[in-house]
Amino acid sequence: MASSAAVVIKLACTTTLLLLCMVLTTPPQQAEAAITCGVVTSKLTPCISFLKGGPAPAAACCNGVRFIRAAPLADRRTACSCIVDLAKSLSGINYGKAFSLPGKCGVSIPFALSCSTMQ
Repeated sequence: MASSAAVVIKLACTTTLLLLCMVLTTPPQQAEAAITCGVVTSKLTPCISFLKGGPAPAAACCNGVRFIRAAPLADRRTACSCIVDLAKSLSGINYGKAFSLPGKCGVSIPFALSCSTMQ
């Protein structure tokens, strides 16, 4: 059984992923969503080895991050939900690496992400 501290940390990290998604959805482009969770998963699957401790994100991973960041607002909102669901389904994710992923891929966000800022 997971300790309450571990549950709080996992919840805080999931919340931080939601904040990351919000950053990805900020520029005002309005369109009907056309992206699917299948597309999001295929674009971000190359990131999993980095998120589980690999040394650097693969070029395909960063291409996926940039693809989602460049998508219309409605698609980024859909992608956000998909990312949260995907993160919940994976074990062994290093959330520190997850929070560093945009910067490692050259995608800037206006604030630092960390679990400790969410507690």
